[in-house]
Amino acid sequence: MADKGGFPHWMLKEIFEQPKALFDTIAPRVSLEEGLVRLEDVHIGADELRALRRINIVASGTSRHAGMAGQYMIQEMVDLPTDVDYASEFEYRNPLIGGGELTIVITQSGETADTTAAQREAKSKGSRTIAISNVIGSTIAREADGVIYTYAGPEISIASTKAFTAQMAVLFLFGVYLGQVRGNLSKEQVRQHIRELLALPSKIETVLQSASQCDELARKFQKVDGFLFLGRAIHYPVAMDGALKLKEVSYIHAEGYPTGETKHGPNALIDETLPVVIIATCDRNDPGSVVRYGKTLANIKGFKEQSGRVIALASEGDEEIQQLADHTIVIPSSTELLSPILEIVPLQLFAYSMAIQRGLNVDRPRNLVKSVTIE
Repeated sequence: MADKGGFPHWMLKEIFEQPKALFDTIAPRVSLEEGLVRLEDVHIGADELRALRRINIVASGTSRHAGMAGQYMIQEMVDLPTDVDYASEFEYRNPLIGGGELTIVITQSGETADTTAAQREAKSKGSRTIAISNVIGSTIAREADGVIYTYAGPEISIASTKAFTAQMAVLFLFGVYLGQVRGNLSKEQVRQHIRELLALPSKIETVLQSASQCDELARKFQKVDGFLFLGRAIHYPVAMDGALKLKEVSYIHAEGYPTGETKHGPNALIDETLPVVIIATCDRNDPGSVVRYGKTLANIKGFKEQSGRVIALASEGDEEIQQLADHTIVIPSSTELLSPILEIVPLQLFAYSMAIQRGLNVDRPRNLVKSVTIE
């Protein structure tokens, strides 16, 4: 039985439950001493996993954003082509998949109609399937060849928060597991990934301390009618989900966009009336991340020249971003592939506070349901 535990709303409680949800999802599946990830419910043999030619990830809404982050994780760690599809569109485009491929379907409830249909379509074409779900024994889990449960606990609020971060953690775990089976990752590399995963709960505790800052930002921007959320590479799915959360609970139009695409149209919108939320974190140990950071820095300078108001998510110790942006939320240092799990938390808090400032029912937004069982 779930209860609010003293929190005023389910959404806020579930945002604050993320450290525990991540620990419960990660810890039972890893051994730091052995340098090993175990996924005992993935009933696909090592030989078959080694022979995979492609991975397809299919999901809807927030789960699809987790899948987009998972695409970066898997391709980076395993060098295996990985595609992401909208579940609702999957069966209509004659997906050219079959044997030698794996389809990962992601749904919090395990009962999402379009995702279930996509899984059945993939299986009918000869693809093996793995389900990622938060509900044990759900339809999608029963019909899959393997399942990786997110042990996030009941998620009552319609807007998904802790299930989303747990889904990204599970996709990272699967990437490490696949790299371990296929020989892409050494024991020490696996150990390092496990260390980084196990550090996430305490880092999220740190991010949760930004709740009062997010509330102050909501008070400042509560009358704004639109937002633009921007992110590059693996941070783009975070921008997408930050925009989705704001839309879902505060009814404010928000758009998530790749930062580099702004010059191809959206730049025309940026002025003093459209706040820009930009993910500008940087993993200094990752050369690619440093290059992307330099480009993002240039983008922020351009937005300020256009009189744009910038809310930036920046890595701790980054004084340059703090001087440039109008408002900065500091994110603990992390690796490039795991930073999205930290970055989404203040965006969840901001969406929550915006809805509260506007006097809305944050747990039950209009016209939405928790599990979409009708296409």
